[in-house]
Amino acid sequence: MHMKAHAEVICYKSKVLSDGTFPLMLRITKSRKRKYVSLGISIEEKFWDFEKNKPKRNCPNKEAIEKLITSKLSEYNNLIMTMTTERKEYTPQSLSQIIDNKVECRTVGEMYNLLIAEMEKSGRLGNLAVYKYSRDSLLNFTRNKLDIPFSDIDTNWLKKYESWLEGRECKDTTKSQLFRTLRSVFNKAIEQGIVKQDCYPFNRFKLTKFDLKTQKRAISKEDVQKIIALNLSEESDYMRLARDLFLFSYFEAGINFTDIALITIADINEGRINYIRKKTKKAISTPLCDVTNGIISKYVTENHSDTDYIFPILNRDVHKTELQKRNRIHKCLGHINLKLKDIGEMIDLKTPLTTYVARHTFATVLKRSGVNIAIISESLGHSDLATTQIYLDSFENSQIDEAMQHLL
Repeated sequence: MHMKAHAEVICYKSKVLSDGTFPLMLRITKSRKRKYVSLGISIEEKFWDFEKNKPKRNCPNKEAIEKLITSKLSEYNNLIMTMTTERKEYTPQSLSQIIDNKVECRTVGEMYNLLIAEMEKSGRLGNLAVYKYSRDSLLNFTRNKLDIPFSDIDTNWLKKYESWLEGRECKDTTKSQLFRTLRSVFNKAIEQGIVKQDCYPFNRFKLTKFDLKTQKRAISKEDVQKIIALNLSEESDYMRLARDLFLFSYFEAGINFTDIALITIADINEGRINYIRKKTKKAISTPLCDVTNGIISKYVTENHSDTDYIFPILNRDVHKTELQKRNRIHKCLGHINLKLKDIGEMIDLKTPLTTYVARHTFATVLKRSGVNIAIISESLGHSDLATTQIYLDSFENSQIDEAMQHLL
């Protein structure tokens, strides 16, 4: 059972100010723990009724002081009621922190700005990009009028936003991300007491309708052979790099583009590539084959250092911060996918060729060859990792190596 907190305003006699007055403090008590919060005003002892904990009739500015006390008590008691009703754990200290944050940020725009600033400070670049994209979309939708209370966002508002996104031909995956981010911000606003739970619009406006699985795109082994055989000698270096990166991803267990960019000479050892996946922080080890060994030899120079990147995507002297690396990788990925699309057209592919297609083709080819799906999940980091994790720890490199014999 949750012990409910109690808030009251007292005249704090333990501290005498320089003018002889005593500060009025809000005292929050829960489970014998106390937190004192200053109301920012003080009072002479003779004007305070210590039995009733309120200013006496003859107190100067009595009405203004009572109004402030009522407002502050109401703010804390409403928050206590919300936390108790929702069975959330809290302390007197955390209550005051929530109230402090509430003062800093009351509108949807301010809440977004606060969260984005926190993510920038902590270096959470993946989340940062998602929240910025969501904020920018909402700013466009509201014509830069995002300083609205959360209570304005009801089901009708959300439907109008959905229609606006449809007018811009947004895919369901994009809509899902945008609405889930907005829902997350709304939930944080509820946690901080900025908006009440009964204003929550997502109980009726369901996001599950956007949960259509991303259309699966894979090409055949024969198509991969065509890409290998393609004569690109007359094409640009970037076109040849695009093909190499596609094939490297396919033959190295669907390795993600970001992870390819971050691979160094030191990650190659005894015929294997060993790296920590950026997204999941999981250690991955896959065998190099003739194709990938040949690709690496094109890009590794004689004077290389173990810390040098294999592929000409990142430059250690230029891209030093996480944000610089992320921006550079994102920019290169766009260019590479454009070149891959051209390569796909050269071999009459109906599926637009992208780095994602390499990743998905790896999984599909192995699956059709009868390889254990859990082994594929280990390499790809599928969404169902929780289920497959039980099996993953027991896989030897030899099992993954054997599975990858099916790629050609």
